[in-house]
Amino acid sequence: MRLHVVDHPLVAHKLTALRDERTDSPTFRRLADELVTLLAYEATREVRVEPFPIHTPVAQTTGVRLSAPKPLVVPILRAGLGMLDGMVRLLPTAEVGFLGMIRDEETLQATTYATRLPEDLSGRQCFALDPMLATGGTLVAAIGFLLERGAVDVTALCLLAAPEGVEVVRSAFEGEARVTVVTAAVDERLDENGYIVPGLGDAGDRLYGIV
Repeated sequence: MRLHVVDHPLVAHKLTALRDERTDSPTFRRLADELVTLLAYEATREVRVEPFPIHTPVAQTTGVRLSAPKPLVVPILRAGLGMLDGMVRLLPTAEVGFLGMIRDEETLQATTYATRLPEDLSGRQCFALDPMLATGGTLVAAIGFLLERGAVDVTALCLLAAPEGVEVVRSAFEGEARVTVVTAAVDERLDENGYIVPGLGDAGDRLYGIV
């Protein structure tokens, strides 16, 4: 597994505003959207392309375009939905699938409750969206699910990560070069409830309110 922490002043600036408890939900959604687009720029650095001949107003040349099959963007419900617009803004031709996963607050284990994905992901590059890499259980389950269906590689975009969660993902996919995690920061630790410290609270609640 590869870990890429995006070190950029604009990323740090927007993340600081996301952390602030005074940031209301509409502002939080906007900032998360902007931050995801910045992370997506780094996450798509190795997206597959192929040569594509074109005519400019001056001459003929060869550029590139995204290769087939198209990349697949997979937000992990529900909080991952808040990252979707920022991702597809950079990859508008990507297809979108959905993966519903929920974490048991006592065991901290993730279970799948809904899927909307192709049965066969052979040859597909997948981008999983999950705001918080905390205990790592949800992301491990999601990445494993995509790889089992044949994804050629999986890149996970997370706003924040905890060192414990990073190690869980690393251990689960040890020796697996097809897994990458891209995040804005790796925080100090998890607390006794499995929340990232200092973190930013519950991303789903801050995006959509408590339901």
